[in-house]
Parts: sequence; C-alpha cells; structure tokens
Amino acid sequence: MSRALPAVSRRGFLGGTAAVAGAGLTRSLAAQESAAAAAPAAKITRVETFHLRTNLKKPFGVSVSVPLDKTRSTLLVKIETDTGHVGWGETAPVSGARGAIEQLTPRLIGQNPLDYRILWRSLWGANFGHALAVGGLDIALNDLRGKLLGLPVAELFGGRFREKVPAYASAMNYVEGEEPESLFPREAERLVKEGYRALKMRLGRYPVAREAEVARAVRKVVGPDVRLMVDGNAAYTLGSAMRMGEVLHELHFDFFEEPLPQSPKYAGYEELREKLPLPLAGGEGLDSRATAKQLIDRGAFHIIQPDISLCCGIGETLFIAEMAALSGIPCIPHCWGSAILIAATTHLVSLLPEPHWGFPTDSPMVEYDLSENPWRLEIAANPLVPEDGFLTVPKAPGLGLEIREDIIRKYAI
Repeated sequence: MSRALPAVSRRGFLGGTAAVAGAGLTRSLAAQESAAAAAPAAKITRVETFHLRTNLKKPFGVSVSVPLDKTRSTLLVKIETDTGHVGWGETAPVSGARGAIEQLTPRLIGQNPLDYRILWRSLWGANFGHALAVGGLDIALNDLRGKLLGLPVAELFGGRFREKVPAYASAMNYVEGEEPESLFPREAERLVKEGYRALKMRLGRYPVAREAEVARAVRKVVGPDVRLMVDGNAAYTLGSAMRMGEVLHELHFDFFEEPLPQSPKYAGYEELREKLPLPLAGGEGLDSRATAKQLIDRGAFHIIQPDISLCCGIGETLFIAEMAALSGIPCIPHCWGSAILIAATTHLVSLLPEPHWGFPTDSPMVEYDLSENPWRLEIAANPLVPEDGFLTVPKAPGLGLEIREDIIRKYAI
C-alpha cells in the first residue's frame, strides 16, 4: 500500500521531500555498494531457453482468436553462473525470440552479470531491435544480480513506493461452449467475492449492440464501486470503437484498451483518443523508449501499457513510465505470462510513483491473468497470489521466487 504523507506546507513538503529523497537515495546507494562489495565475483557460464506448451482443457481466446486457442505457450530463459547463482526470465515465443537469444548468448558468456548497463547495451545494439529477446534476458539478469547482491529487484532500481500493489483480474475471455451473456457476469461475481476490486473483460468478438448488453450485465452484478476495464483486442474500427466507447462511458468503465489494430504503428489512435469519452489505453506492442516517445508525442494514449517481457525488460519499461509521466500519462503495464513475469511486473509497479501528489486513489496496477495457465502457480514453490485484491512485493533476493525446474522441464518442448 502507498505510504501516507503528513499535511505540510508546499515549501515544507518540497524541502522535506528533497531531504528524505536525498537520505533515501544515500541509504539505497550505500546498501548497494555494501552488497556489491560482498557479492561473489561471478561469471555467466550458460544461457538456456525453455519453450513451454500445454493443451488447454477448454479452448478460449480473445476477440480476434479465430478459431479459439487450443494450446498455450511461453518462453523462459535461464542464466547460470560459475558461483551457482541462477536467474530466470520470460518472453513470448514468437518472432524468432528463441533464435535471437541464442545469437546473443555469446555476448553474455564469461561476463559479470553485475555489469548490467554494459550488458544491456551490448544486447540491444547487436540484435537489430529484437525487444522480446532482450526482455527475457533482462528479467533473468535482474533476477540474477539481485541474488548476487542479496537484494530484491525493486531495491536494484532505487526502492519501492509501496509494499503491496493492487492487482486487477484479467479475465472474462471467450470460451468454447459458453455465451458471454452468462459467462462474464457469473465470472465477475465470483471474482468480486474473491476480493478483486478491479476486473478486465474482453469485448469485440460480436456486434456492439450485443456486447453492450454483456457490459451492462457485468456492471449490474458487480455494483458501482468495482473498477471495470475492457480489452478490445484490436477488434474494432474507429466507428465501432466510438459506439462501444459511449456504452462503456455510460457504465463508468475505467478505460478501453487497444480497440484498434496495433499495426501499422498504432494508426488512428490519436484520433480515437480525441473522440473517445473514456480513457484510451494501449502500448503492449511497444518495443523501446524510442517507439514509446513517438506515440506519446502523437498523443496516442491516455494510459500507456508496455510489457516488460516484450519491451526490453524492467529498466526500459521503467524509463518509458517516467517519460510518459512527463506528459501526464500514467503507466499500467501489460502482463500475460507465468509466475516469473507476474513477479517481475509486481516489482516494476512497486517502483512507479502515484500519478499525482494527493491521496493514492489512482495507484498503478498489476494485470493478473486468470485464464487457464498452469505456469502461473506450478513453476514456483512460492508464486505471487493476490490477497484481497493486492500482491505483496517480494523481499527475497532477485524476483523472490523459488523456481521448480522439474515442472518447467515437464512442459518444455
């Protein structure tokens, strides 16, 4: 939860904040220097990838999943050192990510994982902009250097703003044999009973008139105090997105995520942003700070949603969030993966400040995918699970996970 600030004058607040920030930074740097002095002199000895795949019990998908998905997959990265320390990362197994990681591996072998910025620049400069490969390696490097230094990932980047972060349930997908009119309200009611205070659904597979009634049914069953969001999955045109946006605004939804196609270069998003009556979210397809800056300058989004596994990792996503904040654009990262990506995103969100100086009513959230996904819980002995709608930020070194490699190898293909 966010730390409350006492009531003080603006001058006193700024002066006190500067003093506290300076003292906090000094302590943080001192702690990191002390940890670095005690860290073993490690060298990377091996980089291994695991392509996981599982058959779904019941096919499901998003608005544009035609046909519905029958399998699910992800790509995990393991970095080993001569000291026995291991780091784990994750990315999507698409666009040649596995091959790109194999091509980048020689740049890591024999290197000290604590040389983080040097290694990151080396990886980015050599892969022709393959953000997915760098994202998976970056998460693993941060997990590894946290373990070497005895620090959680959040402390590697200056310290968390909150000990717990709000999680929203990413649910209500299209499922084979189920109609959204009955499935979505039923699922939403169950999730609220489990403690979630924010939910996201998929819309766009069927005509606006039909799915407007689905949205109304969900709002009715959860009541006025639960936050609701919609992922349009690129299933709309500008006109249909506007029509659905009017319905969502009427029902007090928080945001409408990526209703138009991402390609080419989020075309039409700035026009939709100007006309849409509720906030427009997007950016899960971002590959770098350069692309993010172009979209921010164009005015493409009200809310930006980079994914650390797809956008070069934790440090790059943090940079994008800070850059977006300069334009008054909050960051709510995209997250769709295993326990590894959930933990990494939780550390990231703990690092994001509140979007304003008032009480924390608009804190950044973690997307917690609740569709069929065995790796959300099975691959770690201590996976992050929301309690009363919040995820506790791990305090153990690195990502804070105890990875079960035997389970990973069971699903590897």
